[in-house]
Amino acid sequence: MTALVGPTLEEAFEDARTKPAPRGGGGKRRGWLLPMWGWLVIFWLSSPIIVMIVFGFNDGSGKVVSPKWHGITLKWYEQLFVYNDLTTALWNSVKIAVLTTLIAVVLGTLMGVALGKYRFRGTGSVTLLLFANIAAPEVVLGAALLSLFLAANVPRGFGTILVAHVMFSVAYVVVTVRARMAGLDPSMEEAARDLGAGPFVTFFRVTLPIIMPGVLAGGLLAFALSIDDYIITSFNNGSTQTFPLWVYGAAQRTGGGVPPQVNVMGTLIFAFGVLVALAGAVASRRRS
Repeated sequence: MTALVGPTLEEAFEDARTKPAPRGGGGKRRGWLLPMWGWLVIFWLSSPIIVMIVFGFNDGSGKVVSPKWHGITLKWYEQLFVYNDLTTALWNSVKIAVLTTLIAVVLGTLMGVALGKYRFRGTGSVTLLLFANIAAPEVVLGAALLSLFLAANVPRGFGTILVAHVMFSVAYVVVTVRARMAGLDPSMEEAARDLGAGPFVTFFRVTLPIIMPGVLAGGLLAFALSIDDYIITSFNNGSTQTFPLWVYGAAQRTGGGVPPQVNVMGTLIFAFGVLVALAGAVASRRRS
């Protein structure tokens, strides 16, 4: 009596892999529906930026942004620095964002390397504190920092804004660097040490180049969070004006209008961020 033997597991798997999947009307609809939905979401998220860029070229009186289209002009780019207080506010934002990025990258990189490489008493508490800093509402952080500065009798101004921005942005750098450290092969550092490299040489020649994509990503986050922050800055600015504070104040003074130069400056800031992100992506791809 002959036994009936079915296909082996390997044969069944190969048959299922090579057999074409059935295509019906539902599959075709799903094929274009999801990409279209994705593009609609991207357009919705990008629409405020698109409006800002377009109205930076809109002709008008120049006092406030006109809601009507009057034609294309480049005069707002030529008259970019006509408002001295707006120019000062913009440079304050840029200086604070650059300094915040530098300080947060140094502190965050060292903390991220320590948390990702070593296990010590208090690691869990430090991690909890970092994520609590990220998850806490900005109004809570702003009020807490204001209470700290008032209790210490520190005059509010450029310095307190810088300290506040470093406080809330350093956690993002730590998280990104620590995630990058998770993929670091310890044998590479051990090989460098076996070849005679000291701790500092090993860090700057081996560890830092490997985790550099995480460092750059954390720095970009710190810069973006700093230059557009309003809530925490408004608690701790004193008499120092930043770009977001000036824009909000101008809208309040004019009943909802701002000069066209605001759109131009916003466009330049956005373009700078995009260029830096693209440069970082290209550098990371070449390095990998």
